[in-house]
Amino acid sequence: MVKRKFHRKNIQRISDSTVQRLSKYFRTLTYMKDTGVKTVSSETLARHNGVTAAQVRKDLSCFGAFGRRGLGYNVSELKGNIGEIMGLDRTWKVALVGVGNIGRALIDYDQFRIQGFQITIAFDSDPAKIGKTIHGVAVRDGENIERDVRAEKVDIAVVAVPAPAAQSVVDRLVAGEVKAILNFAPINITVPEGVFIRHENMAIEIEGLSFSLANPGLVRGS
Repeated sequence: MVKRKFHRKNIQRISDSTVQRLSKYFRTLTYMKDTGVKTVSSETLARHNGVTAAQVRKDLSCFGAFGRRGLGYNVSELKGNIGEIMGLDRTWKVALVGVGNIGRALIDYDQFRIQGFQITIAFDSDPAKIGKTIHGVAVRDGENIERDVRAEKVDIAVVAVPAPAAQSVVDRLVAGEVKAILNFAPINITVPEGVFIRHENMAIEIEGLSFSLANPGLVRGS
């Protein structure tokens, strides 16, 4: 694989929308590689992701020079380069807090492991779950979250607890030196500078679809 041609110290701040598009490009390229596609143009990559070819080229140019004019992009090389940009060329240790329906589904989700996100530790307050092992992941009592995530050198934590408990759980994870958090609780969470947090709220997404169906003339389809 050809090494990337970018240096992070020279890159300006990247918008969330650009990061999200890179993730979509990566998935498209993964599918193309798996189906035997060798090269792809910016036009084709754009069509698969609902953007313009100019947008694809602009997004990639944030990180350096990829592809060759008139020849397009080598699918395998571009997938590898975007994977490296996204940090998908390494393994991340993940802690899960809350082994309810969502938490259990995340443990069972093989794609996480394939992508390099290894759930190595889980916490719950339910005595019936504590001490059990699910897909090789031991469920611990959350009493010592700070100590345990620090000892395990956790990179990312996933919070899947009821809303009233979410902020305090996040505070404890931050105290345990976790710098990246994915929050499934239906509540906004505050974190200090230097800690990254993303909110995943499936209710908001399905409500957006409901709005689209109820107001078909007001929403532009993707």
